[in-house]
Amino acid sequence: MKLYEICTRVKEGGGVGCLISGGSLRDGSVPLRPFIPVIKRVKEELGLKILVHTGIPHDETIKALADTGIDGVLLDVIGSDDTIREVYNLNRKVEDLDRALTLLEEHGIPVILHIVVGLHYGILKGERKAMEIVSKHSVAALVIVVLMPLPGTDMEKVNPPHPITVARLIATARLIKEDTPLLLGCARPGGIHRIVLDALSIRAGVNGIAYPSIEARLIAGKLGLNIEFHRECCSLIWKYISIK
Repeated sequence: MKLYEICTRVKEGGGVGCLISGGSLRDGSVPLRPFIPVIKRVKEELGLKILVHTGIPHDETIKALADTGIDGVLLDVIGSDDTIREVYNLNRKVEDLDRALTLLEEHGIPVILHIVVGLHYGILKGERKAMEIVSKHSVAALVIVVLMPLPGTDMEKVNPPHPITVARLIATARLIKEDTPLLLGCARPGGIHRIVLDALSIRAGVNGIAYPSIEARLIAGKLGLNIEFHRECCSLIWKYISIK
């Protein structure tokens, strides 16, 4: 009931939704099943928009989530077994992610995939394979994010991928998923890196940018693009995007 109480406070405070997340178990799954009845109740009684981090979900979790009416599952798609083992410290395989995507798709759950560029200590290792996996599935949206070398972590001194490198992957994603909303997510380095990447990503074909720089807004305006602002997680913006 604690989850329901928290969601009630969100609703009473004027919030429109929440992201349900948590630490994962040793198999890479987030232990959601005890909370699924409450998640369904929140959707039915409070009408909040609900996004869920599942990690690599079990079959039973996917089946149960299909009956909750959630607005989407957020899932990192990783294209390298080495990255899953050495960065996520999990004894899982790329094929496990691929299979989970198939089940989520079969159960009609909206999936918002995230590709973390430079996840393997700043180098590109499985991103191309991740794109290949994405190309096989019907997803609600694809979000590109970039490694952030956060202080106090093992990667605090790692250099993130160059904005041009990231932009090339965004352009590849645009070609692979022509009819899928493509977004540049909030997790990306700041400063000049963000300014340059924002500008390049617009030209590479993104449909939206989380927390866009001023320069990005100016470029979008000069290109004659239709600019809309939404006060929601970018993983929900696909609902407002029409790709013709």
